[in-house]
Amino acid sequence: MSTTPEPHVMFSETATTTPSSPSSQGSYSPPRTPPNLHQNTIDPEAKWLVQKYGGTSVGKFPVKIARDIVANYLDNHKLAIVCSARSGSTKALGTTSLLIKASTEALQRTPKDSSKSSSSNAGHKSNAGSGTVSPGTGANTPIHYRGLFGRTYSYREESSDGSPPRSPKPRSSRSSRSSSPQRHNLFRFTPINGNGGAGKGAPLPAFHATVDLIKEEHFKAARASIEDPEILEELEDEIDRDCEWLRSFLYAAKVIDEISLRSKDNIIGLGEKLACKLMAAILRDQGIDAEYVPLDDIVPDSLAENESELAAGKVLGQDFYDGVAKAIAERIEACGRRVPVVTGFFGPVPGSLLTQIGRGYTDLCSALLAAGLGASELQIWKEVDGIFTADPRKVPTARLIPVISPDEAAELTYYGSEVVHPFVMEQVIRKKIPIRIKNVENPSGGGTVIHPDPDAEPVHPLIDPMLSGTLSSGQMSPVPEPASTAVLNAYSASHSGTSGTKTRTSSISSNGSSSAILAAVSAYQSVWDDPNRKRLPTAVTIKENIMLINVHSNRKSVSHGFLAGIFGTLDRFGVVVDLIATSEVHVTMAIADMSSKRVVDRLLNELKRAGTVSVHRDMTILSLVGKQMRNMVGISGKMFTTLADGNVNIEMISQGASEINISCVIDARDAVKALNLIHQSCLMIKPEGTRGRVGPWLF
Repeated sequence: MSTTPEPHVMFSETATTTPSSPSSQGSYSPPRTPPNLHQNTIDPEAKWLVQKYGGTSVGKFPVKIARDIVANYLDNHKLAIVCSARSGSTKALGTTSLLIKASTEALQRTPKDSSKSSSSNAGHKSNAGSGTVSPGTGANTPIHYRGLFGRTYSYREESSDGSPPRSPKPRSSRSSRSSSPQRHNLFRFTPINGNGGAGKGAPLPAFHATVDLIKEEHFKAARASIEDPEILEELEDEIDRDCEWLRSFLYAAKVIDEISLRSKDNIIGLGEKLACKLMAAILRDQGIDAEYVPLDDIVPDSLAENESELAAGKVLGQDFYDGVAKAIAERIEACGRRVPVVTGFFGPVPGSLLTQIGRGYTDLCSALLAAGLGASELQIWKEVDGIFTADPRKVPTARLIPVISPDEAAELTYYGSEVVHPFVMEQVIRKKIPIRIKNVENPSGGGTVIHPDPDAEPVHPLIDPMLSGTLSSGQMSPVPEPASTAVLNAYSASHSGTSGTKTRTSSISSNGSSSAILAAVSAYQSVWDDPNRKRLPTAVTIKENIMLINVHSNRKSVSHGFLAGIFGTLDRFGVVVDLIATSEVHVTMAIADMSSKRVVDRLLNELKRAGTVSVHRDMTILSLVGKQMRNMVGISGKMFTTLADGNVNIEMISQGASEINISCVIDARDAVKALNLIHQSCLMIKPEGTRGRVGPWLF
């Protein structure tokens, strides 16, 4: 990246840089930086660290993220941040929920006799003249100055002492733009007046009020988090511009009475753009040199697939994701020492972002960014300390798991705990990059690290090698940051106890360094081959709201036809089966209970063509997960004996081919009791008081 001296005005350093992403056009002009802003480290050996923040964290703790987390990482890391769309005070007020609601309302037909909407457009603001660019496109037209969000600004007059101004003044103020009747919105649609272009007295569309609500929620968040009036003014200008773009877009969709998959991608993606602009402004307000980085056009043309093939059900291959990871990384490298705040939305994606990837595209974007940059870690910040041995809301003795394998994390995700989607994990694990789950409310905690080596030994949260492999009543020392593969292997070795080990060394402090852990490895080389080493499951979890369906063959078809008919029916209804047990003439399936009684009745009627059908509702899947269970003789017997002793009836039993998960279906009313019984018996964690920080367990 080339740099030249520039006058220090508002937002970033560097002069003109040409981005290397294939989708870029023209020249890229990064924003400038005023003096004394905190930036990424200048250490040439420092690696990138990618932090992803969820919508709840961005909605509740944006200032804490900037002040207490981001600022503390900058001196030793090159930091990149990815944000999800911010949540609201309630789930219904979450940005993504409101955007989905608005897109649905745009296609609703307005009753002819409906009264005039009470919504008012008096507070609507339009976009600044013809010099504006559409939100988040990152237009690359060479200009004299680009603000925090890539807008064009003119400079104020210099002060009497010749020093440059701290921030530029927008070409048109908010007040003049609001009152101007000649304003033009981003797509050059007819300006929206009190009647939205309709006849006099016509009611406003329902989405009108929803867009106002999105705007007002973000205005409130901005005013509550930002003190600098100039930064606040620029942010409000952006929020206003983006929401007016959305309003115009929805009016256009209403006219043609259609929202395509790609159009829906653009609507939903606005939530991440608003959240990232808010976060970038808060970081700047806290003295951190942040740059808002949209990824609208990041997908290279060379990766475009045949749309007809994708429409026919073709799935994007790994080459596509590798290409996107490289393009994103090149764009981030162009930020220099500024802290990039990256939108999780990276459409348009061939075949639609939501169709190809789903609502988890922000997690995937952070994973691709980490993979492309070769990051030291991918950190996913939530409102929990990490992954626990059980849900602490239901099991008071649940303990934090310091290190977990990718397979175990995937199983826990499938069966009840929202850890990280397996496909997202795959993108970073294949590059040998660890994933760390941390708590926004407890930044000093070590969290849980997903080990990038699938063959690495798991670490049980209670095995203390310093006490001859016995169960420890204290807390484990956290894994140092960043957790390289060498550090993780050393940590696993030093925390895998053996009942035959008599050697005791000095314990590693809670703030133990990598060198301290590496030095302890030699004392534990015999751990791996010790047959007496403690082997315990890793965690126990439950998945609620399950429906159990039994189908008994009517013997009118052979066994393979019987099974083919059942699975064909499930496929037509789009039903995902969580657990299944089969014989030649009988199938039992555990599926998520559907809220629509009508759909359930249709599904059952179809299944009755294959045989007799019975249904059990209000069920729960109980799963015991652990990589070491492959070699644990008698663990299944212990699990089911424990449930029998607790008078818990088992409706179905299943074990996957991986042999790291044993699951059964029980009555929902016995779920909490069964969870505590298995936690105490199979994980050998006794009810002797709470351990660690008790809170939600990745929900």
